[in-house]
Amino acid sequence: MFESLSDRLQGVLSKLKGKGRLSEADVDAAMREVRIALLEADVNFKVVKEFVATIRERAVGADVMASLTPGQMVIKIVLEELTSLMGGTQARLALSNRIPNVIMLVGLQGSGKTTAAAKLARLLSKQGRHPLLVACDVYRPAAIDQLVALGAEIDIPVFTGEGDAPVAIAAAAIKDAVARLYDVVIVDTAGRLHIDEEMMAEATRIKAAIKPDQVLMVIDAMTGQDAVTAATAFSERVAFDGVIVSKLDGDARGGAALSVKAVTGKPIIYVGVGEKPDAIEPFYPDRMAKRILGMGDVVSLIEKAQDTAPTEIDAGMEARLREGRITLDDFLGQLRQLKKMGSVTDLLGMIPGMAGRVPKDAKIDEKALSRTEAIIQSMTSAERKKPSLINGRRRERIAAGSGTTVYDVNQLLKQFSEMQKMVKQMRPSGKGSKRHRGMPGMPGMRSPF
Repeated sequence: MFESLSDRLQGVLSKLKGKGRLSEADVDAAMREVRIALLEADVNFKVVKEFVATIRERAVGADVMASLTPGQMVIKIVLEELTSLMGGTQARLALSNRIPNVIMLVGLQGSGKTTAAAKLARLLSKQGRHPLLVACDVYRPAAIDQLVALGAEIDIPVFTGEGDAPVAIAAAAIKDAVARLYDVVIVDTAGRLHIDEEMMAEATRIKAAIKPDQVLMVIDAMTGQDAVTAATAFSERVAFDGVIVSKLDGDARGGAALSVKAVTGKPIIYVGVGEKPDAIEPFYPDRMAKRILGMGDVVSLIEKAQDTAPTEIDAGMEARLREGRITLDDFLGQLRQLKKMGSVTDLLGMIPGMAGRVPKDAKIDEKALSRTEAIIQSMTSAERKKPSLINGRRRERIAAGSGTTVYDVNQLLKQFSEMQKMVKQMRPSGKGSKRHRGMPGMPGMRSPF
C-alpha cells in the first residue's frame, strides 16, 4: 500500500543523506517534497501540516546543523515522527478478567467487519482463547451466512439468534457464551453505506446492552480520508477503543492508516493484510515506519519464520544436516515453510535495503515456489533421496508430471546441488557446535525477476 509514498520519501531523504552540510533552504526544500508526498498519499491536511512543521523545527536545530552527518540526523527525526504519527508504541487488545470478554466491531458497510471478526476470532483461538462469533448484521443480504461460512472454515462457532433483533441477538449470545464456557464473544454489528442516525442509534443500544470490554472500529484502508471521517463520527457517538485497518495489502495510498490516530486519538491495534483467515497482524508503528522509509522489518520477518517453523525438527533431517547432506524431501519441507510465511514481495519488503535494489519494473513470480513443489512431488521417493538417479528420460517424465519443462527440472536440480554444497560448508565441526535450525537460503526460489 505505501509503495508510492515510500518511494517519494526515500528519494527526498537520500538527497539529504548525501550532503555534508545542511542549510535551512535544504531542509525547506525537502519538507516541501515531504508535504506533497503525504498529501498525495491522502493523509489528512491538518496532520500533514503539523507533521512537517514538527520535523522542520527539529531539523533546523543546532544539534542537526552542527552534526557531522546532518542528513542521517534528519532521517532519524523523520523516522521518530512518522512512528509517533501512527501511535508511537504498539497498542494491544485490552481484555478483562471477566468471562466472557466481549469485543464489539463497528464500521461502515463494506469496510470488512465480518471478515475482520473471523480473522480476530482465529487469532485469539491460536492464543488459547475460546471465542464465539455473533452475527448481528440482520440487514445486509447473506451477512449472517457469510459469518457462518467463515466460522465453519476456521472451526469457530457462530451465534445467529434465529431472526431476532440485533440487540436481542447480542444479549442472548452473552448468555449462551456463559452457558457454553466461551471466554471471548466477538459481535459483528451492521453497517450502512454512510453514517446515519439509525446505524448510530442501534450501535449505541447494542453497546448499552452488552457492555463490551472493547469496541473496535474497522476501517477500509482503500477509502482513504472517507474512512477517517467515518471514524471521527463514530468516536463522537459510540466511543470506540481502537481500530482495525482492513485491506492494508491493497494498492490504495495509505492515508487512512497514517491519519486515523492523529485525528481520532484512537490507536490502530490490528491490520488486515490479505484475504485468508490468518491474514491479520498486530500493528507496530515503529516497524511500519521503518518499512515506509526502506529500512526493512527484520523483527517481523523473524517472527514470521518462528510462527511457521515446525515445533520439532525431524530427527532424521537434523542428523543429515549435521553430516552435511540433505535430500529433496528436506528441500520440499523448507519450501513449504517458506510458502507459509507469505508472498515473496512481502518478504522482500522486510529485508533492509531490498526496497531500493529491486527494479521498479521487476515482476515477482509468486508461482515459482508452487512450480518447484510440483516438480519435487512428481519425483519418486528414491529420486528425492538420491537425485543422481534422475537421467534424461526421468527428467522428461518429471516435467510432464509437474506440468513444467525439462529446463525447469534441470534448474531445480542445479539449485539443489548448490544448496548441498552450502550445507556441507556449514557442517558443524565439533561437539560444541550449534545445531542447524533451518537450511540456508530460500529453497525453491528461482530468480523471480
